[in-house]
Amino acid sequence: MLKANSISDYSIIIPAYNEAELLPATLNALKQAMAAMPEMHGEIIVVDNNSSDNTAELAVAGGAKVVTEPINQISRARNCGANAAAGRFFLFLDADTILSGELLQQALHNLQNEKCCGGGVLVDLADDNIAFAIKSCIKCWNWLAVRCKLAAGCFIYCRRDAFVAVGGFSDKLYAGEELKLSRQLVAWGRQHNQSFLIIEKPHIMTSARKDEWHSSLKLIAIMLFLMIFPPALRFRWCCSIWYKRPSIK
Repeated sequence: MLKANSISDYSIIIPAYNEAELLPATLNALKQAMAAMPEMHGEIIVVDNNSSDNTAELAVAGGAKVVTEPINQISRARNCGANAAAGRFFLFLDADTILSGELLQQALHNLQNEKCCGGGVLVDLADDNIAFAIKSCIKCWNWLAVRCKLAAGCFIYCRRDAFVAVGGFSDKLYAGEELKLSRQLVAWGRQHNQSFLIIEKPHIMTSARKDEWHSSLKLIAIMLFLMIFPPALRFRWCCSIWYKRPSIK
């Protein structure tokens, strides 16, 4: 159960499995973004999700509070971070994603408004040299996100009380947990006269590393399969693109 007391305005929660390569840049950008808003007190929580590299040590060096989730599952890691968080507002960020000061300010501004329960943001990929098919998928996703009120997994923001009320992320899912949470928050917000807002500007910048690790054909095929057969999201082997990566050297 989440703690009832709150001593921070907001908590930024980062699930991290073997993220030694990209996590330092993410944390550096976060500290700059947070420093631009001295009127609000925030904390950074990195959830070490059974890493075999020095993710935890780098997180501590980067000024984050580190907690551990031994079961390698994204939804469990996110919930573990939320359980350790002290903020009134939660912002879930991926370890390979850069959050700008402008976007942080916009998300917190929305949450301070009693008419917003949470939301997401449109996505850009950091690498321009990616397959046309992947670029097209990102454009389609951004179109869908606005019209269907869906948050991308790389950045989700919400009120603590709304997150608690809907039960957090589903630990029955190995991927797509952000989509289920989005739908639950939309429903909760409707009951409480609050909106789930997708921020259209600025976009968030996330890495295109899945396109480097896996072929575009494989990525698109798996995405289509999961869209057609959502129950597969309950099986880790069906969601391998979120968990399988090159061996650490």
